[in-house]
Amino acid sequence: MRIMFVGDSMTIGSTGDFTWRYRMWQHLNATFDGPYRIVGPRHTLHEPAAGVPTSTAYADPGFPDEARRHLAGWGEGWLHMAPLIGDMVRRYEADTLLVSLGLIDLGFYTNAEQTAENVREFVARAREAAPHVRAVLMPVIPNVRAAADAAFGAECERFNELLAKAVADLSTLHSPLLLASEPCGWETGSATYDGTHPSPWGERLLAGAFAGAMHQAWGVGGPYPADEPHADGVSGGSTSPRARTAP
Repeated sequence: MRIMFVGDSMTIGSTGDFTWRYRMWQHLNATFDGPYRIVGPRHTLHEPAAGVPTSTAYADPGFPDEARRHLAGWGEGWLHMAPLIGDMVRRYEADTLLVSLGLIDLGFYTNAEQTAENVREFVARAREAAPHVRAVLMPVIPNVRAAADAAFGAECERFNELLAKAVADLSTLHSPLLLASEPCGWETGSATYDGTHPSPWGERLLAGAFAGAMHQAWGVGGPYPADEPHADGVSGGSTSPRARTAP
């Protein structure tokens, strides 16, 4: 299994984060018996001070470089990833995509219908590169803007409806698509540090939603622990203020 994480700022993370990618790596190491590899062209975090994706300061410095690989970017959405995904799948021989996109599209670039069309283009291009590729797609999850802006919240709900339809329309026996559930227990006050980006607890919830879908549908790994402690123990380094104040 060759996994590629595809996402926006919630997936790339920023300086001092563990990231939900780290949580998934931990989970697969603990529960998955088969061989797997995490692949992708990028390995860094976003550096807020400079506004560029150059940071290697993960909260756990023991997170190995080969497991840090991804295709995620701050401010990138379906609009940006659809043109890239074919080449990336082909180059890195990815067969399993874990995708969390959409919020940035709806917030700045495209409406729900246009964003859903970019989802379909993304799937088509991935399959051109690897006809048997499979993917888990995360709906847009609640954030502070959706709660405060009724029109934006409605657009997010509409897109999630269209995403579910796209998954139902496009999934095949040989190239299955899964729609992940909104992370159970997601509340912006505890699951995020700023109303959007995941706190350490939110990272676990995101990883758990992806892990649950893969385990239930494909038998990959095991159930994600629902009762993990909220505090993070990290050997060999310090954590960011966000990590230290995890709920």
